[in-house]
Amino acid sequence: MKKIIIAAALAGSFSLPALAQSTTGALETTPQALTGNAGLFSQYRFRGIAQTFGQPALQGGIDYAHGSGLYVGNWNSNVNAGAGYPNGNLEMDFYGGYKVSIGDVGLDIGGIYYAYPGSDLNGKRVKNGELYAGASWKFLSAKYYYAMTDYFNAKGPNGEKTDGTGYLDVATNFDLGAGWGLNAHVGHLFFRKVANASYTDWKLGVTKDINGWLLGLSYIDTNAKGDCGRGEFYCFSNDIDNTGSQTGSKRMDAGRATVVFSVSRTF
Repeated sequence: MKKIIIAAALAGSFSLPALAQSTTGALETTPQALTGNAGLFSQYRFRGIAQTFGQPALQGGIDYAHGSGLYVGNWNSNVNAGAGYPNGNLEMDFYGGYKVSIGDVGLDIGGIYYAYPGSDLNGKRVKNGELYAGASWKFLSAKYYYAMTDYFNAKGPNGEKTDGTGYLDVATNFDLGAGWGLNAHVGHLFFRKVANASYTDWKLGVTKDINGWLLGLSYIDTNAKGDCGRGEFYCFSNDIDNTGSQTGSKRMDAGRATVVFSVSRTF
């Protein structure tokens, strides 16, 4: 079971796709818009779990939002094969949904598909599909993700399906003025059919807007079980074969506390 969990592990983003992440909606009178985003991060964390083995990540995507509230987008990042994507080194996310705001209340529903071209786990490409629903009020937001497929190809100890795995994301963002921002997040993964794989993650960050360039600094931590000495689920290796066996010499607690630096821009 350890091999299955480590190989399936967690995928996705320290900075989730812009439109799939935000819960503030667009009014019906908002004109349609096509935007892009790009960023460089000191490492990539998704739901608190390391995705690039502590190495830098180049991320970017494109979003289209219609005045009706409908939107679609794509977001991409490099990943490390040892984070659960044997023979893969790229994550591609495709998402779409509907957003609307009524006064200070925003609503967002949609779906997201995570793809890892070239990955091979027991003869199958690693993937995940989720539906999500979220709401926001002023500076507070909450969103719940529900897996419609086996969660990143994970199976239970006796081959049980892990669709139905859920993730709750609660966040807050404050505008401090003069280009400064403060953000915080708490999330919890409800890993279905897999004992001791559920965990909580949290983040506290600060941003500074300098002529359209957004500088970020975040502290991220989790209570995910990743004690490599005990061979726990969230202990990753810097290499992995397509059966999920850890073959690399370098190992890390993928959920340990870390600080992430970033610079990004929307255009």
